[in-house]
Amino acid sequence: MSKLPPKVRWKADNYNHLMEQPTIFYAIVIALALMEISSSSAVFLAWLYVALRIIHSLVQVLTNKIEIRFFVFVLSNIPLFGLTYIAATEFIQLSAIA
Repeated sequence: MSKLPPKVRWKADNYNHLMEQPTIFYAIVIALALMEISSSSAVFLAWLYVALRIIHSLVQVLTNKIEIRFFVFVLSNIPLFGLTYIAATEFIQLSAIA
């Protein structure tokens, strides 16, 4: 892989990154769906996360400017933390009822 030109490696690295943090997003969204949570804030945060990850991928594939990628990555963590908070609080409430 190291013998490939940098622009080719950027694209391969992007595919690898899509199998890291976004898998947490997938699990949280599935958990929210199973708990039947579809609040407007959860839906907004989910789409915001998706949009930021698309931007991150585009930056990585097209320019690979580390500073911009890092900034978008940090921004994408905010909605992910919000979704985690919503899922955790809803789970605790559902557990208390049962």
